[in-house]
Amino acid sequence: MNGAGNGTGAGRLAGKTALVVGAAGGGNMGQVIARRFAWEGAKVAIAGRHKDVLDGLAEEIGGVAVPCDFTSRTSIEDMVGATDRALGGIDVAVNATGWGLLKPFLDTTDDDFDRMTILQLQGPFRFLQALIPVMERGGGGSIIQISSATATIMFHDHAAYMATKAGADHLIRTVANEFGHLGIRANSISPGVTETPMTAEAQAVPGLMEAFIKGYPLGRYGTSDDIAAGCVFLASDECFMTGQNLQVNGGLTLRANPSKADIESSIQTALQCEGRS
Repeated sequence: MNGAGNGTGAGRLAGKTALVVGAAGGGNMGQVIARRFAWEGAKVAIAGRHKDVLDGLAEEIGGVAVPCDFTSRTSIEDMVGATDRALGGIDVAVNATGWGLLKPFLDTTDDDFDRMTILQLQGPFRFLQALIPVMERGGGGSIIQISSATATIMFHDHAAYMATKAGADHLIRTVANEFGHLGIRANSISPGVTETPMTAEAQAVPGLMEAFIKGYPLGRYGTSDDIAAGCVFLASDECFMTGQNLQVNGGLTLRANPSKADIESSIQTALQCEGRS
């Protein structure tokens, strides 16, 4: 989905300016969100670590590329300032950064936890602190944090990831509570297993995704387009929500992620079926 991204279209985000962080991975969720925002008429700035990828996407959608290291307060503040100057304000901001560490609880090291905390808890904290003054000057805005269903329901070997995502959700609720009077809305979106480059390796394992699909009342796992659609709603003027966690995961949080035993059984069954074919 392509878009001019000049903020003059007739879409649901026409006339708005938007910053999407975490859009430097090929085909990742942040890129899909940025494309959808541009298609909906927003002027879009995209941020991440890889300038060559950002430049290509910015040219495609008519946006602005802003390199950023989300583990550095100075880099985050510079990114927000550069976006503010380039777009003339920030109406919508999306944090789509993340690191999918899978490691048994007792094997998780201090370095693992520190790295996860810096990216997924300190990063959002610093981002929010940099954004709020800019949005206040502009009369308000919408902040969207890409969270995870695992901030609500458990998944094995995922402790550091789950803890930091849940912590970032509480930061979002804090901002919604304390800065709503400035016209600033802050919400999270919680995907479940989603078809992205981050899950490509898992998708290649026979039977693995089938183990997860069993827990989805809607019968499939999500796509980045599903998440982008939720972001458009939260970014739009029709949204009267703040401090909420929008569960865009096919109903997964009504049930549970599969256990280790469930996953192993599903993989074994798939391999046996392949062996018979």
